[in-house]
Amino acid sequence: MAQHPRRAATSTAGETRFIFITGGVVSSLGKGIAAASIGRLLVTRGFEVQLQKFDPYINVDPGTMSPYQHGEVFVTEDGAEADLDLGHYERFTDANTSRASNVTAGGIYNTVIRRERRGDYLGATVQVVPHITDEIKQRIRLMAESSEVDFVITEIGGTVGDIESLPFLEAIRQFPVDVGRRCCMFIHLTLVPYIGHAGELKTKPTQHSVNELRRIGIAPDMVVCRSESLLSGEIRRKIALFASLPVQAVVSARDVPDIYQVPLVFRAEGVDDYILHEHFELEAKAPDLRCWEAITGRASEARRSVRIALVGKYVKLADAYLSVVEALRHAGVHHGCKVEVEWVDSESVGEEDVDAMLTRADGILIPGGFGGRGFEGKIRAAQIARELRIPYLGICLGMHVAVSEFARHVAGMEGANSTEMDPETPFAVIDLLPEQKEIADMGGTMRLGADPVKLHDSTRVRELYGEAVVYERHRHRYEVNNHLRRRLESAGLVCSGTSPDERLVEVVELRPDQHPFFLASQYHPEFKSRPERPAPLFRELVGAALAHARTTERTTERTTEPAPSR
Repeated sequence: MAQHPRRAATSTAGETRFIFITGGVVSSLGKGIAAASIGRLLVTRGFEVQLQKFDPYINVDPGTMSPYQHGEVFVTEDGAEADLDLGHYERFTDANTSRASNVTAGGIYNTVIRRERRGDYLGATVQVVPHITDEIKQRIRLMAESSEVDFVITEIGGTVGDIESLPFLEAIRQFPVDVGRRCCMFIHLTLVPYIGHAGELKTKPTQHSVNELRRIGIAPDMVVCRSESLLSGEIRRKIALFASLPVQAVVSARDVPDIYQVPLVFRAEGVDDYILHEHFELEAKAPDLRCWEAITGRASEARRSVRIALVGKYVKLADAYLSVVEALRHAGVHHGCKVEVEWVDSESVGEEDVDAMLTRADGILIPGGFGGRGFEGKIRAAQIARELRIPYLGICLGMHVAVSEFARHVAGMEGANSTEMDPETPFAVIDLLPEQKEIADMGGTMRLGADPVKLHDSTRVRELYGEAVVYERHRHRYEVNNHLRRRLESAGLVCSGTSPDERLVEVVELRPDQHPFFLASQYHPEFKSRPERPAPLFRELVGAALAHARTTERTTERTTEPAPSR
């Protein structure tokens, strides 16, 4: 195989550079965090960056997949249902992703097959090479052309050697031929495991992984090695020798207790300097990571803690609610406290010990979801929060829960429910809009992406945001039933946020004299939360939880080191 030069020719100002990140040895090494961290470093050095995820599964998108299969579904501003790694990209770079940021094998094949059916290929035999690989390369170019960015960072899902990933790997192998090798960089993430009985780190998995990548025609320009501890110079030199790389291109990505420390570790390892100066031969301003250092410092120094009970039906997999948990962490950093999430299976609510735990929580949060399993448990959790004046935040389905619970136990609508849960309910306080009821396609009735939300004067939510109109992301089908809205409002429920035409209810709350903090939104504020700029609803939930903890004398002092993040 021909060897490419280690050092790129001088790059031209204004052109887009492409960084491809692959993974080897095992899955779940953290390619998404690595990509996001590199993106963060490049942003702090003055570059415009967009990130992109290629997923090898055949589903067109993760929208219909179980959270137990895939984790949460992240929603972009333009309404794409996407991989959860896009959430990391946004939180680290503070740049919105888009529909073009997540590409699946199913989406690629779907596009090519539809073109074949239209006759676009003029009777040619449609093949993986060149038709599938050409479509993949076009999706990479689309990111550069639509955003006019300095860098496109593309993460290839799966592990080198997987059958499913081969078309994507072949496409990125071809890509430098199209745009020029000097505009491309390949970064390979591998594992250097510690073998306890031998008492040493082993480089052989990394060697095999690099060889597998070379076998398909890609020679990495940098190898990022995940390990429990810092790699020694000897191990780096050994990996560099087998990878045909300079030693400074072998990066030690040691375990850290907080994912937001990874950009700082990469900076200390000189990752951004090597990418910019050694590979692309670009000049750039020095990075300014003071804000990021302050955020991670506040997180590690937090001594107070509050307990938020997260009531859901996918609590056995924390990634099912990843953005919610991250938004709580952002809010905790803002208040200088640690947020301890207590996972509550909604089907277990009603059991004596679970109800007792909820009564001791400093806050209760019910996130989004679909389907009736565990719904009555969520109703019970919302009732506990309302009656015991425990701070409550409901998101999407959590708002349907709050409205249904209020209707039953305050407004006198016995049996009130969402028609999603009970089509025969006597009081359909949550229902499909009339124009939605004849749509049969899965996802056809969904509101997806950012929509304007009008926040009404003299309400808590308007005070929290400090703005009259905000744009928030949605992912739902059912809405508050306007035929019963006046009855709910007469009983004391405040519809404090609506669509600009006031046809759709976006936020409900209880007045401060009724409850210290009881608020629910139809939209998903967690998707726009950032470490340096927490989502207002999460920020105030944690603030109210701190106040509740002080009132009930349950604020605790941290006496142990923070646990490693998931």
